[in-house]
Amino acid sequence: MAESGKLRFGIGGWTFEPWRGVFYPQGLRQADELSYAAAKLTAIEINGTYYSSFKPDSWAKWRAATPDGFKFAVKASRFCTNRKALADGGESVAKFLNQGLSELGDRLGPILWQFAPTKKFDADDFEGFLKLLPARQDGLPLIHVLEVRHPSFVDPAFVALARKHGATICLADHFNYPMIADVSGEVVYARLQTGSDDNPTAYKEADLDAWVSRLRTYAAGGAPSDLKMAAPKDPAPVKPRDVYAFVIHEGKVRAPAAAMAMIEKAKV
Repeated sequence: MAESGKLRFGIGGWTFEPWRGVFYPQGLRQADELSYAAAKLTAIEINGTYYSSFKPDSWAKWRAATPDGFKFAVKASRFCTNRKALADGGESVAKFLNQGLSELGDRLGPILWQFAPTKKFDADDFEGFLKLLPARQDGLPLIHVLEVRHPSFVDPAFVALARKHGATICLADHFNYPMIADVSGEVVYARLQTGSDDNPTAYKEADLDAWVSRLRTYAAGGAPSDLKMAAPKDPAPVKPRDVYAFVIHEGKVRAPAAAMAMIEKAKV
């Protein structure tokens, strides 16, 4: 079998009351929910960090609750990305990165920088922001992911800018926001947001199969032929890359079931 990167599937957060008795067994202590989720999934996107900061002890506690090989993606603070001039956010970026992320150690995965749907593409503005993002934090390598939501980003110039700075463009499966399927960084990062709680696994089985197939192609160094790219193919040599996929649909009750189903399908 050809060499391939690691495929990881997960959900957004782990504290969600509707999961109790559906994903989490009835009676499971809330304090044990992270360790339970981490045993069933291979990654979790921490969303609470978008709204507030946490003490180093919290980050260390999260690391201790997860097994070897598990990864956390971390959503960056909104104060870094929800601003008129992104290049002016250096203080907010530093504050976010210095709150204790490095306590995750080898559990630290990509950092997701999420931008408002009203934020339009401005090359100078975005390059100024990308220059604020360090390659390492306390000796740990950092992987930066850009989740943009305005259609103006469907532009070869944006893809070229992300590639120049080694940043990954988030692959967003969403009803309203554009999907930019181009490879730009060292990982692929997908947020699957069109599922429904009317389906036991959020997505129909055929759709889960299709997503696993696409993500396998990315992991092997390719790009799926059925997803539209915004720019010419990356001229860099083809190489395996790690892939992160998070099911984060409206309602999200069935998100864990979808992630677990994809984990099983990816084993075949």
